[in-house]
Amino acid sequence: MSTVVQKDWSDLAVAVTNGYSVTKEEAVAILRTEDSDLLSLLQASYKIRSHYFGNKVKLNMIINTKSGLCPEDCGYCSQSIVSEAPIDKYAWLTKEKIVEGAKESIRRKAGTYCIVASGRRPTTKEIDHVVEAVKEIRETTDLKICCCLGFLNEEHAAKLADAGVHRYNHNLNTSKDNYENIASTHTYEDRVETLEEVKGAGMSPCSGAIFGMGESEEEAVEIAMALRELDADSIPCNFLNSIDGTPLEGRKELTPRKCLKLLAMMRFVNPSKEIRIAGGREVNLRSLQPLGLYAANSIFIGDYLTTAGQDQNSDWEMIKDLGFEIEECAL
Repeated sequence: MSTVVQKDWSDLAVAVTNGYSVTKEEAVAILRTEDSDLLSLLQASYKIRSHYFGNKVKLNMIINTKSGLCPEDCGYCSQSIVSEAPIDKYAWLTKEKIVEGAKESIRRKAGTYCIVASGRRPTTKEIDHVVEAVKEIRETTDLKICCCLGFLNEEHAAKLADAGVHRYNHNLNTSKDNYENIASTHTYEDRVETLEEVKGAGMSPCSGAIFGMGESEEEAVEIAMALRELDADSIPCNFLNSIDGTPLEGRKELTPRKCLKLLAMMRFVNPSKEIRIAGGREVNLRSLQPLGLYAANSIFIGDYLTTAGQDQNSDWEMIKDLGFEIEECAL
């Protein structure tokens, strides 16, 4: 059992809004909060969340522009070379389909459109394909564009930034010490390097985690601290949705209450950042999904890469029922 004394979360939240940085010991204590004190923890998290974001909720929509066919061996991913999951596999969508996806993103009230492609690293031809689509989208909307295309070099990062890509996603996924248990075809350091290229090009860094992959509580905190050190502006918190046919199939480490504590911990450690409830939200938080928005200020709407999301109307209603407001983009 923890030797860390549980704090008054409300007092800690006030300190955080006044500029205090939560320590590793305090963050671990958040994860070890007794279930009976969970509502107090969420109330404190909401103090921080509302201080920076009020009751606004940011919506993000994903388009999977290239599915499967990936040479990497990430154990959680249905698109990896080691996966036997029965998913759709296809090469790049046309520019027209990518642009149409942006229009659908606006129809769903999403302010950020995420262009995602499987694979280790995009070629120059693939980067140019995305650039053409992004330029057309940016000509007609104020939609924020996020890309997630794999590892980037300086030249490719600059091209995306020049085209108007606001943000680039490259998740750390898990802690440095746990990384070798998740993937062997690349390293934790490779991911950090790409995030540095993203920042160097002037794009906003988006990076987060997938919880429930064997990490300890201390390692979960290490991820949050690493993201703080990297100054990630947007932090997607994924909860493992173990897919049959992947190396991590059948793994069920999380409860809805644990997910809420993880979201609270991430808010305390990264108070002013966009904390997004991402993949696995529906199957892990289940009936407690609304409570997650007392810590997080962002969700994905619609489907994920190869798994289904909650119906958009249900998400809109959930936000409205909370008394929160969707932060839509301007046309």
